Amino acid sequence: MSSVVVAAVQAGSVLFDTPATLVKAERCVREAASAGARLVVMPEAFLGGYPKGLDFGITVGARSAEGRDVFRRYREAAVEVPGPETARLVELAAELDVHLVAGVIERDGGTLYCTAVFVDPQRGLVATHRKLMPTAAERYLWGQGDGSTMPAVRTEVGVLGAAICWENYMPLFRQSMYSKGVEIWCAPTVDDRDQWQATMRHVALEGRCFVISANQYLTRADLPDDVHPIQGDAPETVLINGGSVIVSPLGQILAGPSRDGEGVLVAELDLGDLDRAKFDFDPNGHYARPDIFTLTVNESPNQTVVRRP
Repeated sequence: MSSVVVAAVQAGSVLFDTPATLVKAERCVREAASAGARLVVMPEAFLGGYPKGLDFGITVGARSAEGRDVFRRYREAAVEVPGPETARLVELAAELDVHLVAGVIERDGGTLYCTAVFVDPQRGLVATHRKLMPTAAERYLWGQGDGSTMPAVRTEVGVLGAAICWENYMPLFRQSMYSKGVEIWCAPTVDDRDQWQATMRHVALEGRCFVISANQYLTRADLPDDVHPIQGDAPETVLINGGSVIVSPLGQILAGPSRDGEGVLVAELDLGDLDRAKFDFDPNGHYARPDIFTLTVNESPNQTVVRRP
């Protein structure tokens, strides 16, 4: 395969209504597939939602009863992995013959995780990646992932990896993933700042990989009437302003950044660019200097209880 068409979905969740969000996800994936995409990346926390602007009644040292009830609703909207929602993604991928990397809020026991799921059209749900470090107030809501879910997924369209939002700022995480030979770096995010564009181009240049960043485009209208984000209650208020982008291994923008609302960003990747880019830089090879630098990675699962015979 010398080239592949890929897509970044830019859309907002219907907060607290995962069935409605799943319908939207299906519509977007079908649109991408109709444009020829073989790989579709969906934003961070798309299934389950990113509650931008909600405070969950938290102050330092105290939680409110109202905030606990908002969290209850948020937890109910989260998905199990595997579960019915991921099963629908598996069916959709098989029907359309597309690979999917989708951001979900995963419910596992009493804890939520910000997770990326990898779906193969032939093999189904093949891998997951839990966000290692929730950012700032996200730590109120989500647990930390561990080194056991840091996959590099070999597919017919290339080796896929995922870094969720500000994980892209973690140098040691990036180097760990580069060492696994990631060719298409998937970056589900909700960071809509202009600075994010520089980060995506940097990761592409540093990793000598393609980068697909899929961001939500979320408005106040996507939130229930009975919750009140700090940005205001006007329905047209933009809470997350997109910025999805697709970048080549030499840092060239192939599509985006999109700021025009919801949509599907599509680009054709010339896979020969992977070899061209490594001519003068390889972060895990001729530019790595392993005689000086060594990175040790713990990829074992962190278990609360370990039972021994």
